[in-house]
Amino acid sequence: MKFYIFLIILSLTSLVSIAQQQPKILAFYTAKNDLAHISFVNEALPWFEKQAEINGFDFEATQDWERLNQEELKNIGLVIFLDTRPEDEDQRLAFESYMKNGGAWMGFHFSAFALTPSDFPQNWDWYHEEFLGSGQYASNTWRPTSATLRVENPNHPIFNGIPNTFQASPNEWYKWEHDLRENPDIEILASIDPVSFPLGTGPKPHEIWHEGYYPVVWSNKNYSMVYFNMGHNDMDYDGGTNKTLSNTFGNKTQDQLVINSLLWLLDKKSH
Repeated sequence: MKFYIFLIILSLTSLVSIAQQQPKILAFYTAKNDLAHISFVNEALPWFEKQAEINGFDFEATQDWERLNQEELKNIGLVIFLDTRPEDEDQRLAFESYMKNGGAWMGFHFSAFALTPSDFPQNWDWYHEEFLGSGQYASNTWRPTSATLRVENPNHPIFNGIPNTFQASPNEWYKWEHDLRENPDIEILASIDPVSFPLGTGPKPHEIWHEGYYPVVWSNKNYSMVYFNMGHNDMDYDGGTNKTLSNTFGNKTQDQLVINSLLWLLDKKSH
């Protein structure tokens, strides 16, 4: 009897040990107001949970931004901002400290948005100017449409098995205040290939891009981070149903790029 109890204790200890060894990802989201961003979050959460099971990491998502504090972040291998950024000063300082001390981050679409004046003004210089390097939002395409993306550095680990050009899921694509090519700390990983032009359907002329250079995936060489501009689904606003008309995930190549980036960031954090 004692032997069986010993085996049970040993098994439980092993399970706890395995759980402790698994890198932990903590994703923050708001999922309010913008239906397209809510739609993205609703498909992102089960997608990340599935990837956690397949790839052996622990995934948790929360709307409680107060958990973005130094004590909580001690045990986090990767932080994800799915649709917004922290607004509280203490949360911002905790995140900055986390990143400056070897933390890892992945952000999507609206998490990089800032525009003064708006509900999300540019009032966080470290994040928008130094960390992301993009500054304020400048404009966007409309409606959300697919684009051909061009890989800028095929030798980067996140592009393992990714072709040099690939079709991205439909998205509202952002233009930024700063030209990231002029920032030596920023490594542009993927941009919109010119074959995509004209990009967008309008109806306003400025919502259709006919030329230009637009980074959509990039990293900062001083931090373990990757930003994806993807994360805005097409919605049936005109028809009045507000139903989701397109998805961000479910695109095999784009999904693999996100997975590769997750594993690369977690590996960097563990060394």
